[in-house]
Amino acid sequence: MVVQVYTTAWCRDCRSAKQFLEEHGVAYTEVNLDADPDASAEVLKRVGKRAVPQLVIDGEWFQPYMPGRGLLTDELMRRLRIPRGL
Repeated sequence: MVVQVYTTAWCRDCRSAKQFLEEHGVAYTEVNLDADPDASAEVLKRVGKRAVPQLVIDGEWFQPYMPGRGLLTDELMRRLRIPRGL
């Protein structure tokens, strides 16, 4: 499984998403929009807005949080095939 996380340094939800991945042993590559202007354009092109964090899991884009709900842990576990109880 190939996982990329599009983030910014100021984003609290980005830190939560990375912490979730690390706690569950999911290897990922971080793409920091602050350091890479082309990455910001890619996020806008793919999802229609500049919203982070964005995960790309085996080529499929996914926004792992929802305003008012926070990190979508159940959906992350399903998409990342993390067994319950871990």
